[in-house]
Order: sequence, then structure tokens, then C-alpha cells
Amino acid sequence: MLFRSTGGIVAAPTTSLPEDFGGERNWDYRYCWLRDAALTLESLLGAGYDEEALGWRRWLLRAVAGDPADLQIMYTVDGGRELPERELEHLSGYAGSRPVRIGNGAVTQRQNDVLGEVMIALDLARRAGLEETANSWSLQRALVEELADHWDEPDNGLWEIRGPQRHFTHSRVMVWVAFDRAVRAVEEHGLPGPVERWRDLRDRVRQEVLDKGYDAERGTFTQHYDTREVDASLLVIPLVGFLPGDDPRVLGTIEAVQADLLRDGLLLRYRTSSGVDGLSGHEHPFLACSFWLVSALAVAGRHAEAGELFDRLCGLANDVGLLAEEYDADGGRMAGNFPQAFSHLALVQAALALRGTREGPATADDDRALT
Repeated sequence: MLFRSTGGIVAAPTTSLPEDFGGERNWDYRYCWLRDAALTLESLLGAGYDEEALGWRRWLLRAVAGDPADLQIMYTVDGGRELPERELEHLSGYAGSRPVRIGNGAVTQRQNDVLGEVMIALDLARRAGLEETANSWSLQRALVEELADHWDEPDNGLWEIRGPQRHFTHSRVMVWVAFDRAVRAVEEHGLPGPVERWRDLRDRVRQEVLDKGYDAERGTFTQHYDTREVDASLLVIPLVGFLPGDDPRVLGTIEAVQADLLRDGLLLRYRTSSGVDGLSGHEHPFLACSFWLVSALAVAGRHAEAGELFDRLCGLANDVGLLAEEYDADGGRMAGNFPQAFSHLALVQAALALRGTREGPATADDDRALT
């Protein structure tokens, strides 16, 4: 999973293993996502591996260096920026799942959540005592300022939606995170920056999410501002400190996500029948989302339920402890690219959340326990 020369972590070492057997949901994951790199850094810090985290921070800072406007969500293993998507029409695909793809068209997408993940990781590094370099902070400041100019634009979201861009609630929450961690850097660590502007933007984003991303009638946050559908990514709302884990709006969201997205005791990302992703077919429960549910239940104080789900998820791993992207409960088999970094990172984060919440639910002022 690591490219030794650069330290980059690939999302998975495979391409086009299907999420929907016989369908078109087949992607090339042999690249380095900034989101995965940030989650790796957070997991290392959460587990106390500070020295190892230094290397990950260096990779992350190298990856995002340059013009903030040119920030990409993913790179090749050697740091390259070009990974155009092509379809290999002469290949039949795994279990007849076509097309077989190399490259990934999502590289050109706007995903507003990514900087939030990066800022969480670098905030945790500061809190762990990793020395902040002048170049590191100037880069973070430039990235936050670039976000400040474009934060209200729609995007493709965490799931790299290939349908129309939307105002995804998860993306907006992570925009709030980016400004919040920038404010913390100034207020708690004495770093220079336009804190009044960032504080104002943080408050504006938060109020927008509460006004437009929450369905008061149903008592849940929604996938995006123009739907009543839910999305498993909403489970991170208490995990990043946007709201306390026992807030009624969080509890309502957990209930709605379970009601709409649980299949065979595991969690879908969202209902593909809504048509939001612009693709045909369906997919199986997404393992990282099920681990997010563990974490959300833990910070809500539902520890027994969280522990039971965690044990079941760990039991799905193969004989050497590896997990794919999704799990086909009917067929008793993995689905999607394998092994999947995101699934394993979410497992580590869920374990940290369970460990860190035994004495009661998390609050919005707590440090992020898992990511």
C-alpha cells in the first residue's frame, strides 16, 4: 500500500474490481488521495506513533505545496498530477463488470471536504507537539485563504459524485472544520493569520449548514441542501466537533441513517436509487461507513451497540485481516477494490473512538477522537 520512494499511500493496489458485479461502478484506486493521507496521519497520532507521523506530515505538505488554486484531491504514487481516465474496451472485466478503467476522472473534481481533513491532521500534529515550520503554516494559511474565496460553490462531494455538483452537507461541515482549525491555530498556538475573517466565515458556514442542511420535520441532516435523502457521511458531524455527540440533531441523524441505509446490518453510503451519482446499478454496504457508525454510536454514548457492530465488522476481514471497500452480505464476499485503505483507516478510528468515549459522550469542545 506504500510507495517506498515517496511515502505515498495508495487507496488500493487494484483497479476495476466492481462495486456492483456485472455493472459499471468500477474505478482505478491505484493513486494517492489527500484524504487518505490525512486520515493516516490522524490515525498514527491517535495511536501515539508521533515519529512515524512526521514522515506522513512531510508527504502531505509536499503533496499540497504550490499554487493553492491548483490543489488536487489525488496524485500518482510519485507525486505526478496527470492521471487521465481511460477505458480498456478489449478487457471483459471481473465477473463481466465493464468498463475496465485506468486513471481516475475524479482528479479534476472539486471536493470541498479535503482541506478540512488536511487541517484536522495538521492541527492534531501541533497538539501532539510536532514542531510547526514556517513554510508549513504559510502553506496552510494560503490554502485556507483560497477556500475562503470559493467555499460557497457546489462540489462533487466525498463520494466523487459523477452527477451534477451539489451543496453537499458533509462538504460544508468540512469547510467549517477547515476554518475552525485555522482559527485554533491562531488562538491556541499563536500563529499569524486573519483570525477575524476566518472566525466570521466559520460562523457563517455553521449557520448555513444548520439552516439548509437540516430537515427539522424529520429531525435529521440531509445529504445535500436540495434533498431529504440521508448519507452515511453525515455521521462525521459529531466526530469533527461540529455538534456534540448527544445533540438531538445528531441522534436523529444516526436514527435516520440506520433506518434508510442499513442493509443486512451494514451501512450503505447513500441510496443509489435517488440518482444522485449519475450512474446505473447499485452497490453493496460500504465498510468505512459502517465503522463511522461505530464511532458515532460511541460518541453518542451507545457503547454496547457500538462494540457489537465493531466486532462484527472486524469479523468480516479475510484470513490475513484485510478488508475491501464494500461487503456483499448475500454472497458472503468482498466487493470493490482490495485491500482498501479507507476501510482500514476507519477501523482504526473506530477503535480509538471506542477507547476514548468509555466515560461518556463526546462534546463539540472535545478533540477529535478518530479523524
